[in-house]
Amino acid sequence: MHIAITGANSSVGKVLLRHVAGQNDLLARAGVRTSQAVATLPRFSAVTPCVIRYDDRDSLTALLTGVRCLVHLAGILIESKHSTYQTANVDATRAVVDACRDANVEHIVFISVLGADINSGNRYYHSKGVAEQIVEQSGISATTIRTPILLGPGTAGARALVGMASRLTVKVLGGGRHALRPLDVDDLCEAILYSCRARANGVAVHELVGPEPTTHRDLITTTGRLMGHTVSVAAIPVWTAKLGSTLAGWTRRGGMTPTVIDVITADEVVRTNADADLGVNLTPLLATLTKLLPEKTATSD
Repeated sequence: MHIAITGANSSVGKVLLRHVAGQNDLLARAGVRTSQAVATLPRFSAVTPCVIRYDDRDSLTALLTGVRCLVHLAGILIESKHSTYQTANVDATRAVVDACRDANVEHIVFISVLGADINSGNRYYHSKGVAEQIVEQSGISATTIRTPILLGPGTAGARALVGMASRLTVKVLGGGRHALRPLDVDDLCEAILYSCRARANGVAVHELVGPEPTTHRDLITTTGRLMGHTVSVAAIPVWTAKLGSTLAGWTRRGGMTPTVIDVITADEVVRTNADADLGVNLTPLLATLTKLLPEKTATSD
């Protein structure tokens, strides 16, 4: 089966390509936006890199022709002067969905986020809700997977976590007391490929989270213990951070904003975890954290 992946040079995309390469029945086209990004992709015989532009229908057609399923990973949390929620989360999704119709793609797997809601007052959550709606109204069968913080070597969440856990004292927003359900990237990739093969009829929306609830604070201290030391966690008031980011926004576009702060301090809560529906045996949190650390730093808990 041929699948296509957008955002293939993201941390999740690269792990997904490795999973594809380990299967006997899959071939993937890896969509990236520059030739420089092609050079960062893992090289496998089952993977064909494709340079695409979301405003160039011909490049999207080349990515999707003969493909059975599209995995749409592309999107942003932090805006820049070159990329906004509208262009990266909404317009890009609309472009690939339109191209999927033209190419007769049978199924779309869309990776979204917990909290996505077209009625949200948060601009990021709103943009992801709009993108979900575009996929759902495409007329193509689709699986949307809403995710929490993703942990795995190379992910933004893992880099930040290891950086904080490497210190003896760290200050985090709100003292890190918000609830998290970290998901192992390998587990997400298993769910994605399961969805590609299963191709549910109609539209299905799933929330997939890790097996163990925790807090940001406990995640840092646990990782610190695995590294062999104790981390003291202090608080940065959320209102102070929002004020600072608002003032900074007067002189630059994007970066850390009140919108982003609300997202990264939101409680990750689900009513029903979709691991069984998506064919995933969830990785224990401790095993996921251990994978993030160099072997010489890990200690038994």
